[in-house]
Amino acid sequence: MINNSASTSAPRRTRPSQRYLVALIGLALAGWALASYDFNLLVLALPDISRDLRLSATMVGLLGFIVYVAQFVLALLVGMGMDRYGRKRLWQWVLVTTAVFTGLTYFVTDFWQLALVRALAGGAATAELAVAITLVNEEAPARNRGFLYSIVQGGFPLGVFLASGVYLAFHHLGWRTVFAIGVLPLVAVIIGRRFLHESQRWENVREIRQARETGDDARVAELMNEYGVATGDLDKVSVRQLFAARGEVRRQLVRVSLGWIAYGTALVATNIYITYWLTSYDGWSSSASGTLLLVCGGLGFFFYVLGGWIGEKIGRREVLIISALLTPVLALIFLLLHGQDWYVALVYFLLFQTTNGTWSGVGYAYWAESFPTRMRGTATGFLASMFSLGNIIGTGLWTVLIGTVGHALTWIILAVGISLLQFVLTLTMRRIRPGQELEQIAR
Repeated sequence: MINNSASTSAPRRTRPSQRYLVALIGLALAGWALASYDFNLLVLALPDISRDLRLSATMVGLLGFIVYVAQFVLALLVGMGMDRYGRKRLWQWVLVTTAVFTGLTYFVTDFWQLALVRALAGGAATAELAVAITLVNEEAPARNRGFLYSIVQGGFPLGVFLASGVYLAFHHLGWRTVFAIGVLPLVAVIIGRRFLHESQRWENVREIRQARETGDDARVAELMNEYGVATGDLDKVSVRQLFAARGEVRRQLVRVSLGWIAYGTALVATNIYITYWLTSYDGWSSSASGTLLLVCGGLGFFFYVLGGWIGEKIGRREVLIISALLTPVLALIFLLLHGQDWYVALVYFLLFQTTNGTWSGVGYAYWAESFPTRMRGTATGFLASMFSLGNIIGTGLWTVLIGTVGHALTWIILAVGISLLQFVLTLTMRRIRPGQELEQIAR
């Protein structure tokens, strides 16, 4: 007879060595930084690409929509693939896809070619985030899991820094060259990841599933007790089954999904179209806006780590609440300072850190803690797709509003209003005490 729940004693797990953990975090950091580099190059080079390929404002909006739809679909597929085929295999696949289509960006000659390669490169880059969240949080020790993952998430501002630096140094050679430069370091990370192993937690669940498939109930019961795995953790999960799970799992999935949809929607104004905003509304040059992002990204890494460290002290949800509260306030001040360049730059630096550093530094470790191992990959993939859905909604709203109500009201609706909604939704999320093993949280 199989027990219906895991033993209440702490499950035995073989900890990864410190050396392996450093390698895992380093390669995860590098992969996410290069995925961010690829994404932010599009943000920086968009004015140049638009001129070269003669893209209208409507076509630019459509490009963003297509990229975000691809991110939505690929994040869902990769999330389900992680729980079925393993974290490491999918991790390699998404980075290879990013490298291939980043390189192919060099050769595009029209809008539809650009849309295709950027959709696949951007979609794979978003999926990179979902896999890293799952794998690193499953391997990191409970006592400082959130802090360690904040280092990985800090790859995003490093990618902004790298993209801004390469763009400023080489954009005189053309936007195609800056995309091509990103391929070689991606290949280096892909090679390095070959020496990493699969998540032990996923291997544990797979071992128990294999014993159950052979009908060895005694072995199943023994392994479930040893690994701290509940009966429900043995079932394979689809997105539909995520919502079929009654109780706290489904409630948390809905709460976090709504919060990240709002976050992704507001981010379109505060981050994705910010160079367009600065050059078209505030009168900045492309170089000046690139320099601002260079500074924000270069120093932004420390705000990710700061957010992760504070999250270990007061709780990750609490850091999310504080970040979400500050965002609409800073966004409103940013708008009111229109034309005062130094003040605009200072306030945007802080806005960048609340929408990226402190929010993301804890937010994605919070995802991993919210769900049990059997559905963690599917759930994080689903949440990554919800973030992309927010980007889709934000891009659609931006495209409609910017041409009808003007720059200022568009900013108020997206950057201020939707960010305020994000704050309200964050208040509803479950509080998870830091320092717990993932198996303890899931019970």
